[in-house]
Amino acid sequence: MVKVVFEVNGRTVELDIEPNELLINTLRNRLGLTGTKYGCGIGECGACTVLVDGEPMLSCLLLTVDVNGRRVETVEGLTSERNPSVVQKAFMEEGAIQCGYCTPGFIVMAEYMRRRNVEPVDENIKEYLKGNLCRCTGYINIYKAVRKALKAR
Repeated sequence: MVKVVFEVNGRTVELDIEPNELLINTLRNRLGLTGTKYGCGIGECGACTVLVDGEPMLSCLLLTVDVNGRRVETVEGLTSERNPSVVQKAFMEEGAIQCGYCTPGFIVMAEYMRRRNVEPVDENIKEYLKGNLCRCTGYINIYKAVRKALKAR
């Protein structure tokens, strides 16, 4: 076992973990942060995207020991049912949720784009979201939602 201390959504956590434990399993199974989804498990779908020190990372490929001393933000830390974020509102207003499985990864990436002041043009949105896959109907409403969130500065 290895002791790790890191911040998750503004709260410091201290855990004893196996050295090979993946961050997604720590978030979901130990901390109850089930908003981060386990999709493909090989880093291709983006459903497990979280921000680590403000940068998007795939929690299905990241060991928990690698976030020791760092700051992790999950979709739960970026949104709230009672007080939805600009990104969350845009996703709801544009009907971009569909089945909802991929939505947390898209919301995390959209928030990352907002923080970087990415211009809300299709080329930028497609480039930033190329690592996030939706297996439902398509990306039109997702792109509309991201564009709307980026314009709402």
